[in-house]
Amino acid sequence: MKSKRRGQPKRSAPIWMVTYSDMVTLILVFFILLFSMSQIDAVKFNAVAESYRQNVIFDFMPSAIPLEDPTDYEEDDEGDLPDEDEDFTEDPEITEAEDEENLEELYEEIQDYLDDHNLNDVITASQTDRGVVLVLQERVLFNSGEAELIDDFLPFLDKVAILLDNIPNDVEVEGHTDDVPIDTYRYPSNWELSTARASSVIRYFVDEQSLDATRFQATGFAEFKPVSENATEEGLQRNRRVEMIILELSQSN
Repeated sequence: MKSKRRGQPKRSAPIWMVTYSDMVTLILVFFILLFSMSQIDAVKFNAVAESYRQNVIFDFMPSAIPLEDPTDYEEDDEGDLPDEDEDFTEDPEITEAEDEENLEELYEEIQDYLDDHNLNDVITASQTDRGVVLVLQERVLFNSGEAELIDDFLPFLDKVAILLDNIPNDVEVEGHTDDVPIDTYRYPSNWELSTARASSVIRYFVDEQSLDATRFQATGFAEFKPVSENATEEGLQRNRRVEMIILELSQSN
């Protein structure tokens, strides 16, 4: 008796191939859509670009956003726009006149204060080509070898601060010493002492009187700009000083 042969099973694609085929088909359709859309956009872009070239649309179409103040940009009679700096040019003659008047008033007020308080022997004021110069002697500002302000002299600095607050001038504060050397932990030389004294005056104006710090400049000259000989005690005292130069506006920053 002959044995029956079993039929060979029919071969078919795995089940996952169906899903994979659907996915590939969808991706193909997606890229076809992208391609067709890009072709349409390119045609539209070319049409719009051609319209711009033919009509020069920006030359005659008004702005969609109105100007806040069109008069600021109106052309003058010759068709040119106004100069940007035309309205901001200062009159140098007016500036110099105001500057001279302010400095003169400042000098008179300071001189009156010195006369009323009998301070002319320790404080001198003068008006130079740089501005108003106040020379403050060391003995009214500081103790010997120190850079801390003496409390008894602060009312005068308050008066100066009020005057400085009413004018825009910059101020240079210079510290000077005699030629007697100093060698301490805080002040290894007269350079440090003279600069510290100038800085103390400025710090008082800025911290206590709230003046603008950018108006001030501190400089220390040590013993190298004397106004008198260091051979006598009187000469030594005159050289130990702080000078405040209230600059003319033309020299201010």
